[in-house]
Amino acid sequence: MKILNKILFVAILLLSIQSLQAQKIQEIDTATFKVAGVCEMCKDRIENAALIKGVKFAEWNKDSKDLVVIYKTDKTTEEDLHKAVAEYGHDTEKEKAKKENYDKLPFCCAYRDGVETH
Repeated sequence: MKILNKILFVAILLLSIQSLQAQKIQEIDTATFKVAGVCEMCKDRIENAALIKGVKFAEWNKDSKDLVVIYKTDKTTEEDLHKAVAEYGHDTEKEKAKKENYDKLPFCCAYRDGVETH
């Protein structure tokens, strides 16, 4: 009986350790979406805006307007990324920047209403 109790104890201990290790595994995801912008200043602003908690990498392509973000799903969501970028004045596929945030952009970064300086 003592041996059976020891075996049961070890089995429970091993299962507990395995469960704790599984909880520590963080899922990484990649999101790619369009962000409006026109220049290198926009690129810097957009990439910095996307660097919220949980983001490991953010890169915006001026030509394609694609923002690629690698992030931890337990820390942030794609929706959070859209909101963070829009807060800095740049429209995304899912989130339009508020007028007051857009109006803070430098003149060279204007992209709405057909205004594009480059």
